[in-house]
Amino acid sequence: MEGSQKKWLYISIGFSLTVLIVILYLTINANTIQYLRKINPWFLILAFLTHILTMCFWAMRVKKMSGSLGYPIRFSYSLNLVFANLLAAAVTPAQAGGEPVRVHELYRANVPLGDATAIVIMERVLDGIALAGLAAFAMFALTEQWQSLGAISDVMVYITWIFVAGCLFLFYLAIRRPDVMKRVADRAARFFTRKWEPARVTELLERIEEEITNFHSAVLRFVRTAKSGLAWGMVFTLLYWISEIVTASLILMGLGQPPLFFESFVIQLILAILMMLPLTPGSSGIAEVGATSMYALFIPAAIVGVFVVIWRIVLYYFNIALGIISSIIIVRRESGNP
Repeated sequence: MEGSQKKWLYISIGFSLTVLIVILYLTINANTIQYLRKINPWFLILAFLTHILTMCFWAMRVKKMSGSLGYPIRFSYSLNLVFANLLAAAVTPAQAGGEPVRVHELYRANVPLGDATAIVIMERVLDGIALAGLAAFAMFALTEQWQSLGAISDVMVYITWIFVAGCLFLFYLAIRRPDVMKRVADRAARFFTRKWEPARVTELLERIEEEITNFHSAVLRFVRTAKSGLAWGMVFTLLYWISEIVTASLILMGLGQPPLFFESFVIQLILAILMMLPLTPGSSGIAEVGATSMYALFIPAAIVGVFVVIWRIVLYYFNIALGIISSIIIVRRESGNP
């Protein structure tokens, strides 16, 4: 790992640990020990296994989408690719650092760079569509659970609808009117970079135009010649997000609490959308505070901090561990060692 990546990893972990310590300090009380005696370790183990299953769904998505373009890759290679992506994703806002890792590993598997980029871009598109669809379903079918979040629900309903509408609108523009999307992105970029040096602004605008072109090409590549890849990709994307959401309920059961399947479904969707926003590296702090504030409405304050700590261990620190192991495997492979 490069020096800059290590720095951001330390910042991300340090910020997360600081927030978790504060949460524990504010939530632990005399009743916490009583709740800890109800822990069922089997459900906590099942939560870890379910998270690994989630990564397997992701790996199958990559495998199927690559195969639909005519580039078969082994499941074991695809899974290691996903694990390697986790480390870079954990130290970058919106988990954006994982994309270059996946492109690189696909390229190493003899997938041309353009098609590797198309696969990774379409993964992001499918994630956005899946989250938008699940959020829309949850707001209509789980109205009571949304309302149970109180004042939080009012804000999050607007944020979620903006997210849903934004995903659909951008997807439409990227397919039908990439020229319009380029003009909008150009004006927005110029507005937010008014104080930048001209050379830096020009570089950014060229990068934006290139990414929109790649996005448009990726969509057309799949729509025209690899529809099965899109279909399988959406199936495994939905399985991925459902499995990831269920993990929180398993942790609750491991702590002797009700699973809160529907409430947790809504909360995890909100958190997933928030964590896709480029706010902090690996969403450190955002995830912890968001989970604490919402789950505190349904489970005792004495155990909510412990729940958030375990939840982040499973979905964040475990990811970093898997990413480090996978990165070591890749380094050894590329250096010619067995």
